[in-house]
Amino acid sequence: MYRTHTCGELRISDVNKQVTLAGWVQRSRKMGGMTFVDLRDRYGITQLVFNEEVNAALCEQANKLGREYVIQVEGTVNERFSKNANIPTGDIEICVSELKVLNSALTPPFTIEDNTDGGDDIRMKYRYLDLRRQAVRKNLELRHKMTIEVRKYLDEQGFIEVETPVLVGSTPEGARDFVVPSRMNPGQFYALPQSPQTLKQLLMVSGFDRYFQIAKCFRDEDLRADRQPEFTQIDCEMSFVEQDDVINLFEGMAKYLFKVIRGVELDGPFLRMPWAEAMKYYGSDKPDLRFGMKFVELMDILKGHGFSVFDNAAYIGGICAEGAAHYTRKQLDALTEYVKRPQIGAKGMVYARVEADGNVKSSVDKFYTQEVLQQMKEAFGAKPGDLILILSGDDAMKTRKQLCELRLEMGNQLGLRDKNKFALLWVVDFPMFEWSDEENRLMAMHHPFTHPKDEDIPLLDTDPAAVRADAYDMVCNGIEVGGGSIRIHDAQLQAKMFEILGFTPERAQEQFGFLMNAFKYGAPPHGGLAYGLDRWVSIFAGLDSIRDCIAFPKNNSGRDVMLDAPGYLDQKQLDELCLKVDIPQE
Repeated sequence: MYRTHTCGELRISDVNKQVTLAGWVQRSRKMGGMTFVDLRDRYGITQLVFNEEVNAALCEQANKLGREYVIQVEGTVNERFSKNANIPTGDIEICVSELKVLNSALTPPFTIEDNTDGGDDIRMKYRYLDLRRQAVRKNLELRHKMTIEVRKYLDEQGFIEVETPVLVGSTPEGARDFVVPSRMNPGQFYALPQSPQTLKQLLMVSGFDRYFQIAKCFRDEDLRADRQPEFTQIDCEMSFVEQDDVINLFEGMAKYLFKVIRGVELDGPFLRMPWAEAMKYYGSDKPDLRFGMKFVELMDILKGHGFSVFDNAAYIGGICAEGAAHYTRKQLDALTEYVKRPQIGAKGMVYARVEADGNVKSSVDKFYTQEVLQQMKEAFGAKPGDLILILSGDDAMKTRKQLCELRLEMGNQLGLRDKNKFALLWVVDFPMFEWSDEENRLMAMHHPFTHPKDEDIPLLDTDPAAVRADAYDMVCNGIEVGGGSIRIHDAQLQAKMFEILGFTPERAQEQFGFLMNAFKYGAPPHGGLAYGLDRWVSIFAGLDSIRDCIAFPKNNSGRDVMLDAPGYLDQKQLDELCLKVDIPQE
């Protein structure tokens, strides 16, 4: 046995105990006739002591140890003379009587410490070294604990875990599929599932009334902090349920996880906000409610006073940043440049300060009387010391989204987005469809299997764009952590949905005939939800990116720089798959 104890478990009560430890050399220090080595394993760090006067040969051997050498030691637990309050084992040290080098190591390309000197690229290339760092390891330990608790909660609620295939058929709606050529079926391709959507619906037809799976999902889309090409969902489906049943059960799961993982009690039911309200007042279907700055529309107040930017606008709206009237002209100019960035796209920004005497000082004073500016102040409920920021545009929805970005930036600058504060809500009543300029047709906002609200079903024939869906998203701190819907279980209604989405009956049958045919054999009413496991872990860990809670993530270009993937296939493999690669010349 290489060890009888781990490096993190020994305490002052173990003094005089004979122990065997094994791990990696974190660092070593020679001080006179003494050599001190910090030994690290997954469980913590323990200081080893080598005394030249006691055993000169052993001390000399210790002096040759390099960082990240793998070693085994035997020795006696002693009370530490100079205690280290920063580690749990800081009261003790091991007086080593025997040392064995199990494996030497090259000097690592960055320090294996919480505050490492390695940048993102080098740490991703040597991810197996990065995972030795406590800061990274604890995220995976948190992820492990969460999956255990998720399984425990769902098992107690009567769910059964069922694995579904990873090689499936391609789906035309949603994000791009990753596809896999089939050698045995030349010219044909599997797709990796964007989610197990149709498969879990088939499980409902099969009579598995409460299914879950911690499922790998794959989407070929542009990456950002909360996206990876492969990610993990807590995927769930239930039969004989309505929207309230699903929401109540998974709201219960969220409260359970907050309690057991973070020790946070969430009281009362979560707010339910209609999608239209979220977009009107926050410009986002995932509003961050840790702070205020609710949008105020100003068309009636600011239009028609000779300021052409506002007079010609289809939307004028703003936010009030409490206590921010101290912002300098330089800071305000920086905010203006922020909203003018191409990824946001505003043409400019107007600001107004509420002075100590209650008067309003604006960047467009020459167009507005103090009486009009006071009306604006009243619309915001602004007080002396507050700062009003206004955007306008010729597209109301687009301008609201720009104002959303400004609101979030002000939340960041004013320290209002505390990672230890949690604001959860449900966004409900999503539109059933959204228009795609690229496709020149209506697209399903969620997916083609979402059930419309019963009272809106007649609108499918007269005004499909006005139909609302039985869909719901859970939002935490401005992050969509999960979403789902009640599903269509009637074959005729599903056929109608495909028709609106532009599918011919033949194409619908080709793509989804297996599901529509299954519905003919008695499909129960059903609905479900999928939580993003990576996103939950990142929120609980206070991370800015889900990449930091995934063992082997991809970079922002979708590459695994450690494995150097994706890569090219040799010609023999291409021939076996009946593939020809034709890369366009730039």
